[in-house]
Amino acid sequence: MINRNFLKALGPGLMWAGAAVGVSHLVQSTRAGANFGFYLIGILLFANFIKYPFFEFAPRYAAATGNHLIDGYNKTGKWAIWLYAILTFATMFTIQAAVTIVTAGLLKNIFGLSLNATSISLILLLGIMIILVIGKFAVLDKIIKFIIILLSLSVIIAVISAFVHGYHPKTEYMQNFDWKNATHLAFLIAFVGWMPAPIDVAVWHSYWSVEKQRETNYKPNLKDVLLDFKIGYIGTVFLALGFLSLGALVMYGTGEHFEQSGGKFAGQVISLFTKSIGQWAYPVIAIAAFTTMFSTSLTCLDAYSKVLMPTTEYILPNIKKKNYNWLVWFWLIIVVGGALLLIYVFSSKMKLMVDIATTLSFVTAPFLAFLNYKAVTSKDIPQAYKPKKWLKIYAIIGIVFLSLFSLGFLIWRFL
Repeated sequence: MINRNFLKALGPGLMWAGAAVGVSHLVQSTRAGANFGFYLIGILLFANFIKYPFFEFAPRYAAATGNHLIDGYNKTGKWAIWLYAILTFATMFTIQAAVTIVTAGLLKNIFGLSLNATSISLILLLGIMIILVIGKFAVLDKIIKFIIILLSLSVIIAVISAFVHGYHPKTEYMQNFDWKNATHLAFLIAFVGWMPAPIDVAVWHSYWSVEKQRETNYKPNLKDVLLDFKIGYIGTVFLALGFLSLGALVMYGTGEHFEQSGGKFAGQVISLFTKSIGQWAYPVIAIAAFTTMFSTSLTCLDAYSKVLMPTTEYILPNIKKKNYNWLVWFWLIIVVGGALLLIYVFSSKMKLMVDIATTLSFVTAPFLAFLNYKAVTSKDIPQAYKPKKWLKIYAIIGIVFLSLFSLGFLIWRFL
């Protein structure tokens, strides 16, 4: 029988999954399968394995302190909060633009809209802003749970159906991953950058955990909090495998390639499902795909406006809490404006913008991983909530690997 206390804690982990299952799964995992078959499955699993501790530290910190990770960064030192602010500012526009243009592409394809990507993105972002301003955490929490369940069922049915139909790539169209090919390596870096999500999302998770506690007036124990997280994390791994499998089973070895345009790309992704399940499933798949990307766009914009507020307050302590609404609006407008500018510039090159966003996340990952480790192992954390020795070692190894990968990429790219 399910523990009632766990049900009270359930939510932030699924919201984390809702933010993660977007571009990294719908776009990058599908492209990985379509381009290279099942070759990159090992890389997919390794990326999820190596980043695990740094996402787990977010709900752990929130459960221990009743506060978000930004508070932990601030206690680590002013250098930490400044580093987080710089890294966030360097990546937030590309991340928001990438998830929004994919969402706009789906909307354009599903409804056959004649508007360009920039106009659709503007309408989407304005709609999301209204939802965030008038909505509450509880509404967002319920929406994400429904979306994750719908998408999971769609992927499971599509993959099973694709396996039943068989795997018949044509030899003349099969492409093997080449570790000496610059284009293949660039895609690999972009693929890993958001697999399962950019590490920035850990901060968002800690914020949602705190909001959940305030909404429910209930402080869950560490066991329930981590179980909520693990359900979301493991679920995203299986979904990533599902999307990669769909790309491999339906598109790999057919001679068909994904388009750069967001609308055409969206149509190709939906067709992967309908080719596996049948045309009758189009409405269900279209709704599942769009709501998934819409939830990702919504959670990203919600998170940026929320986490940048305390970041600003820590850097500029003269800004008082009474300016909360002003600060939220300020950062909403800044993020939306920057994202729209990028969308306008890259509107016809969706895949390129996605690759830029995911590559930036790959390069910044070791810094954010280190900040999360410092926050959760600080003297302010009660001993019962601190990670065990094996998890600390696991995290240190992860930081070393992420640092070496990032450094290696920069040397390869620029030298």
